[in-house]
Amino acid sequence: MCKVFSGRDTTVWGPMHWGHATSTDLIHWEEQPIALFPDSLGTIFSGSAVVDKDNTAGFGKDALVAIFTHHNPKIEEEKTGLHQYQSIAYSLDKGKSWTKYEGNPVLPNPGIWDFRDPKVMWHAASKQWVMTLATKQSITFYGSKNLKEWARLSEFGNEVGAHGGVWECPDLLRFETTEGDKWVLLVSINPGGPNTGSATQYFVGDFDGTTFSSDQTDIRWMDYGPDNYAGVTFANTGDQHILMGWMSNWAYANTVPASTWRSGMTIPRTLSLEKIQEHWHLVSTPITKDDQTSGAQQIGAIRVQNGSEDLSKYIKEAHGAFELSFELDAVASFNMVLANEKGDELVFGFDETNNQFFVDRSKAGDANFSPSFIQRTVAPRIASAQKMTYSVLLDRNSIEIFADGGLSNLSNLFFIDQSFDVLTFKSAKDVEVKNVKVKVIK
Repeated sequence: MCKVFSGRDTTVWGPMHWGHATSTDLIHWEEQPIALFPDSLGTIFSGSAVVDKDNTAGFGKDALVAIFTHHNPKIEEEKTGLHQYQSIAYSLDKGKSWTKYEGNPVLPNPGIWDFRDPKVMWHAASKQWVMTLATKQSITFYGSKNLKEWARLSEFGNEVGAHGGVWECPDLLRFETTEGDKWVLLVSINPGGPNTGSATQYFVGDFDGTTFSSDQTDIRWMDYGPDNYAGVTFANTGDQHILMGWMSNWAYANTVPASTWRSGMTIPRTLSLEKIQEHWHLVSTPITKDDQTSGAQQIGAIRVQNGSEDLSKYIKEAHGAFELSFELDAVASFNMVLANEKGDELVFGFDETNNQFFVDRSKAGDANFSPSFIQRTVAPRIASAQKMTYSVLLDRNSIEIFADGGLSNLSNLFFIDQSFDVLTFKSAKDVEVKNVKVKVIK
């Protein structure tokens, strides 16, 4: 289940409902009827859902229980700060229909203006449900035995991390590592991202069932691109942490030059941890499968000499949607240029001088619809190895880059009317591009 970020009948933000879509592969989705509608308690803001396999709430074994924020606009007008509170609903038919709990809200507002986005998980060690909740510019944890009665556990974040905007849509994840369990707290922030507007930071630390703690002093971003926000992971996936983000940015989401759609989702990603120079970093690996692509080409090695190499023939049948990956044995600057006959250009690559991956969308169709639509976005290279790996997922209006195995990521929207059909690899040095693969996305 995913939430919608707009009103039901318009392409701009409005009275929010919970949308519902289903998928068997996380790539192809089928729209279902609206899951949760606004009611007398308010509109339906972000949240999460769990499988209550032990019937702790009493709704039934294996009931799906949704935990969400009610936002009451009438109370908001009173300026009391009590307008957001947490409620639940349950489904006994695998999400096809939902019944709101008659005792809502289950977590009233204690007087915090931004009090929202509950992400709930079962914490086996303490034998309780743990709610990770955004509370203005911190995260507050609550515990419950039955999903109906909640007690405050602890708070994190007042003096660490990025605080350029409100904290939203948190998630708490456990990872098994060679050094024992590590916990990661995801926190979306708006504004204050590394490339303007919205973004998601993360903290690596420990959680004992009551308190999350972290020795991390630097700010780390899950994705440096401006168009991956508010993602939380799916429940009931075993040891896998699968995340999909909202592919837009609050700095310009309401004004993007699209008419029949407004915002999409990123490719689903599996999250993992990797240690680089004594620090644990979050890694994002895109979920793609061979049966979702056609015309997969194992191109092998390409030697780029005299400054550039035309790769257009490999994307000829792609119609603007393909997956491209390759390796470089040495760190070197390079540009990849996508173009079409209308003169649109999307440039992406690596800048060795500044040790940055980048996307330049300044000439990729309409890039002037908003002064906040930053035209060149960058991500630092985190890896220290000489070998570089690079993966690109291109859709008709988006690019998602996973560099060095997903340590440095950039997700960007762009708005063109005609698909790209020209691809050029450019480098000031003669370089050998190895293990080049192109898959056309169906």
